[in-house]
Amino acid sequence: MSERIFIGVAWPYANGSLHLGQIAGAYLPADIFARYHRTKRNEVLMVSGSDQHGTPVTLRAEKEGRSPGEVVAHYHQEFLDCWEKLGISFDLFTATGTRNHAQVVHDIFLTLLNKGYIYKDKMVLPYCPSCRRFLPDRYVEGTCPYCGNPKARGDQCDECGKPLNPVDLIDLSCGICRSTPELRDSEHFFLRLSAFAERLKPWVQEQSHWRQNARNFTIGYLAEGLRDRAITRDIEWGITVPVPGFEEKRIYVWFEAVIGYLSASKEWAESCGESERWRHFWQGDVKSYYFIGKDNIIFHTLIWPAMLLGYDGLNLPYDVPANEFLTLRGKQLSTSRNWAVWLPDYLQRYHPDALRYILSINMPETNDADFSWQEFVRRNNDELVATYGNLVHRVLTIAYRNFDGRVPAASEVDAESKTLLRKAEATLHTVDSLLYGCHFREAMREAMALAQEANRYLDSKAPWKAIKEDRDSAATAISTALGVICSLKTVLYPFLPFSSEKLHRLLGFEGSVEEAGWAMSVPAAGQRLSSPEPLFAKLDDQVVDEENSRLEQSVLTPG
Repeated sequence: MSERIFIGVAWPYANGSLHLGQIAGAYLPADIFARYHRTKRNEVLMVSGSDQHGTPVTLRAEKEGRSPGEVVAHYHQEFLDCWEKLGISFDLFTATGTRNHAQVVHDIFLTLLNKGYIYKDKMVLPYCPSCRRFLPDRYVEGTCPYCGNPKARGDQCDECGKPLNPVDLIDLSCGICRSTPELRDSEHFFLRLSAFAERLKPWVQEQSHWRQNARNFTIGYLAEGLRDRAITRDIEWGITVPVPGFEEKRIYVWFEAVIGYLSASKEWAESCGESERWRHFWQGDVKSYYFIGKDNIIFHTLIWPAMLLGYDGLNLPYDVPANEFLTLRGKQLSTSRNWAVWLPDYLQRYHPDALRYILSINMPETNDADFSWQEFVRRNNDELVATYGNLVHRVLTIAYRNFDGRVPAASEVDAESKTLLRKAEATLHTVDSLLYGCHFREAMREAMALAQEANRYLDSKAPWKAIKEDRDSAATAISTALGVICSLKTVLYPFLPFSSEKLHRLLGFEGSVEEAGWAMSVPAAGQRLSSPEPLFAKLDDQVVDEENSRLEQSVLTPG
């Protein structure tokens, strides 16, 4: 029986290009998960969009002398181009700047306000006399009171992950002019987060299937006590506050961005011509997954659930498979220092499946993982090309050249061949279970282990030699290897969709891998094969020096 699966993916700020850390952290695992469930014939809705209202956008706009609207329009289109080229298969990738999103945010805001979960109060905020304005959280810098990070921002510390208020920081400074801001009172609306503590505690304790990072971080945050949080700010860019007297203020981005999962679902339903179909993924027997980086855990395990509890009638998250960070040559990726591999740059020069492979086999699920161009080239050449790609190419080439371009009929299948076919079937079930539980790195390693086993089998049978002396034996070996390749085509499809679809066609199948379903669809004897083509390209070792040179040069030339 099919399942209903909702997949919400972190909303990237539309203030700069995507980098590999973001892809490894949220977007690739979400796409793997979505493709897997679609192949299993489950109903899937995967949504996200450009976060157009965060202060990172206004900071970029001020720096470049452009309007926020110009900045977000440019990067939103760039995101869409990248998703298509990398194969990130959103059902809808929208933006927080739509009228639909504003309407949904206003609905939730007013509902929580009328229920008493939102209230007015004064708060002390940093005001910069030099800039003559209240400073949004990201415009404030200082030292984190929890871990001592001297470069913490007013909304969150990137070192320890603690959400912050600007006044929490030690030695505040204005992020624009570097002067010391004054502290002044300003009236704002607050989410009564403290009211949900007793309902959230038992719910969090029940989530035994969560990853340890999400579970431990959330339980620790609950133990410190939930504090009410301001949800409006003295800014001009963002969703308006639907209350008279607050025309000069806006709803704060952390509150409205998570609502985007719901507003995107409603927009998707409207685009399908079924305006109420969003309920299919928000109510009843459906599992909701939120793919994010570890710096966004609390917003998805406590704050968004609290808002949903207050609003009532919508499902809470089932799982929040938050990844750790991807580092670059051992150092934290940094947009401000231009220390990153930017996705648009990568996609100009290399195959998307090569990146999807490297980030999957080394996915930062439980610990930070490192990316280097040396490792990228090594894994591409030694694993993707030599282990998997070479297996496929030599089997298809032997079959095409020696069996009239068709799948050979196996004679009596020997014990070694039967053992390998059983392993291929077992791998299909093992990877199925691992992907269902969001264990992507281990699933990829299981698939590659099968490819290695198939290579050993092929070396043992040596059909390129047997074809001259024992044609039936060669036919059995090639038929068996083709069966294994069909299993690999399926289990690797969520990870490597472009090459899996290409292999699907080379094997003579019609339709798509997804349409074929999660099964070991062994080609029938006599099925016509297409002329073999390599799935992947070997990279020259000089790529390492070239890319490291680009990286070092980018640090010297700030973006």
